[in-house]
Amino acid sequence: MRKISYKKLWVKIAENEMSRAEFRKKVEISPNTLTKLNQNENVSLEIIIKICEFLNCDIGDVCEIAESKEG
Repeated sequence: MRKISYKKLWVKIAENEMSRAEFRKKVEISPNTLTKLNQNENVSLEIIIKICEFLNCDIGDVCEIAESKEG
């Protein structure tokens, strides 16, 4: 089974020397959305686009499809 991974997003945030809380506030996403991102859960494409606009990057720069560790 395939699943989304936001590992690239956390790398980009670290490269920008920003905490996750600071990132959440600047992008204006809810704490629940940040939790979903932390847990590699699906979020709306609208949120992904908002993140990409803030970071001035493409979708593939913040997320990718990864194999799930669940059977």
